[in-house]
Amino acid sequence: MLLHIIKVGVNYHVAPLDIREKLTFSTPTIQEAMDILSRQEHIIENMILSTCNRTEIFAVVDHLKLGEQAIIHFLHTWFDISQAELIDYLDINSDEAAINHTFRLATGLESMVIGETQILGQFRDAFFSAQNLKVTGKIFNELFKRVITFAKRAHSNTAIGEHAVSIGYVAVERAKQFFDNMQDVHAVILGAGEMGALSLKHLHSSGVENITIVNRRFNKAYQLAEKFNATAVGMEDLYKVLENADILMSSTGANDSILKREDVSQLQKQRKNKPLFLIDIAVPRDIEPSVSEIDMIHLYDIDDLQGVADDNIQTRKAAAAIIASQIDHELASFQSWLRTLDVVPIIKALREKSICIQERTLASIFRKIPDLDKREMKVLRKHTQSIVNQILEQPIKQAKLIGESDCKKQEKNMFINIFGLEDSVENNK
Repeated sequence: MLLHIIKVGVNYHVAPLDIREKLTFSTPTIQEAMDILSRQEHIIENMILSTCNRTEIFAVVDHLKLGEQAIIHFLHTWFDISQAELIDYLDINSDEAAINHTFRLATGLESMVIGETQILGQFRDAFFSAQNLKVTGKIFNELFKRVITFAKRAHSNTAIGEHAVSIGYVAVERAKQFFDNMQDVHAVILGAGEMGALSLKHLHSSGVENITIVNRRFNKAYQLAEKFNATAVGMEDLYKVLENADILMSSTGANDSILKREDVSQLQKQRKNKPLFLIDIAVPRDIEPSVSEIDMIHLYDIDDLQGVADDNIQTRKAAAAIIASQIDHELASFQSWLRTLDVVPIIKALREKSICIQERTLASIFRKIPDLDKREMKVLRKHTQSIVNQILEQPIKQAKLIGESDCKKQEKNMFINIFGLEDSVENNK
């Protein structure tokens, strides 16, 4: 039976956020979805990966077009979205392209932020979930293990996951250069919007425990602070909070500067010129550029950080090019393994027939020489097994080569006839 590997899904390349949101499997339902999909006609194996940027269904199918239609019908039924609407946003790959995509996906080459490592963990979890549910089989178990091993090696041996590429992360990495222990740092975040939330997340993951969020709308600051055990204050307390701060990360939507040179100069007198690290990632800027002229003030704006991020992106792209070239080898290796699947029943039948002959021969020897002790019987068994293995070595190599042949069917039949394996091969299919 000729099998195919296909990938059907939506991702940030082909579908806007509102469509991706509609086609997201929740964590509690994803196992049910894989179970239901496994019972669809033409679906032999499957795995579903669902993240904020993509939902992808991987499947082994016995018919390319019908398998694809089965998955589209499943998505249509599960999400109650018309197939006509679905088609406009689906990204579909098959066979070599699908396998190549799988390697690229797990290594972060298909991520919105190239080289991000989170996708590997998500991919691994999706595979383990599918494997535990027994909806994967011989092909996907082999492929996904290879993919995970390759992705781990790629991240270890290249700079694909190193060097920050988001402005917020670059900002925190720059701040870490000024402090020996981030746990002792008091950080202030000005603005509770999306960038403020990202800054909070990066600071928290870097070990900063003392964080204060300042925002015009106190409730919004409070809601964000609650998630990370931080402190929330209103805008009127900004300078009071800064008296004991080490870092300020600012990203408000204000139309004019919030921190003026005159006010920061006065603040520094109260702080007795204790160093203050200011990161302004707002556009327009929240901090007057001339603030950088004040003693012991270290000010970085978005242009300073963007330059670092751009350099880091180029580093990651260079690593990505290396990984992409290595994927070609992995792809060829897996496809070679796939081609040998056709001859697995032949090899198994040959081994079984050989073992059967060995056992019959040993039984005859033991009957004719009944006085053999256990050690002598063990030696005979070991050496006859060695003879069998040596005789089988070359035929098995030839059987594997049949999988690579353009005349596969003809050569398989010839091999089966030469070794008299007709009945055994049928039983092993």
